[in-house]
Amino acid sequence: MTVSRVINGETNVRPATREAVNAAITALNYAPNPAARSLAGAGPSRIGLLYSNPSAGFLSEFLLGSLDQASRSDVQIVIEKCDLGDHELEVAQHLVNGGIDGIILPPPLCEAPALLALLAAAGVPTVAVATGLPAERQLAIRIDDREAAATMTRHIMDLGHRRIGFIKGNPNLSASHQRLEGYREALAAADIAVDPALIVDGLFTYLSGLDAAEQLLEQADPPTAIFSSNDDMAAATVAVAHRRGLDVPGDLTVCGFDDTTLSTAIWPELTTIHQPIADMARAAVELLVGTIRRQKGGEGIPQQQVLDYTLIRRQSDAPPRRRPRAR
Repeated sequence: MTVSRVINGETNVRPATREAVNAAITALNYAPNPAARSLAGAGPSRIGLLYSNPSAGFLSEFLLGSLDQASRSDVQIVIEKCDLGDHELEVAQHLVNGGIDGIILPPPLCEAPALLALLAAAGVPTVAVATGLPAERQLAIRIDDREAAATMTRHIMDLGHRRIGFIKGNPNLSASHQRLEGYREALAAADIAVDPALIVDGLFTYLSGLDAAEQLLEQADPPTAIFSSNDDMAAATVAVAHRRGLDVPGDLTVCGFDDTTLSTAIWPELTTIHQPIADMARAAVELLVGTIRRQKGGEGIPQQQVLDYTLIRRQSDAPPRRRPRAR
């Protein structure tokens, strides 16, 4: 029964037990028998995954996690790219018309009001992933963005930095606001005044990170550390620092958020917040499949899960330099 619950994506299994079952499934190379499942009344489900994320690192990890769990849960997954605007509504309506059983929405689509309204009106179960503040009865998988950002800010302050720049994320996403609030709260708790000049706009893209880093580093009194709301913008900050002849981390500490593959593909490797993107995708598939099957059985209670984050320290942070910056 426990193995059946894990395979069917049900949530009433302890995490340690679920891991043990998944490990046994991998070791035995077990695959469910679709014919037997159909005879037992558990017909195959079709779930959709819509994406429109500017970060290739985030997207690749999310897709890998989703595909892995879809295979384990014996469901078909339909992946569709959407352009923000009316296109996501067209794609979603097409899936609804085709009888899709559920939808997974990573950012930024997880907070697209018109898209969420369309799926709700159609009665299609939808899981929002990496949303900062999900609605009360919305299916959601996330981390505590506010506390994660506060943790990183405290780490930077513990190194001795007091002028800490912050690059914001997409203004249309609640996770961006939560990370900014975490930064502000950590500074306030340390009795450090928040300087508006040290907070600049970003869009979670590499190009927006270039512009934001230039704004911060061209100031008369530039920050000694910059905390970016994702790794793409942090990598752009490192590039701008190098172009200006600054050593990272000797002259400038740079920290990111997400821990995508990009964080270890540049030099120095980024200190960052590990957001378990692949695990969040797996959890989203599990939650969605479990919800779909409970609904078919006459039950359905929306659930939200908050996964753990981790601060990963690498080579891009150091105490502030006690002598004039190299130029």
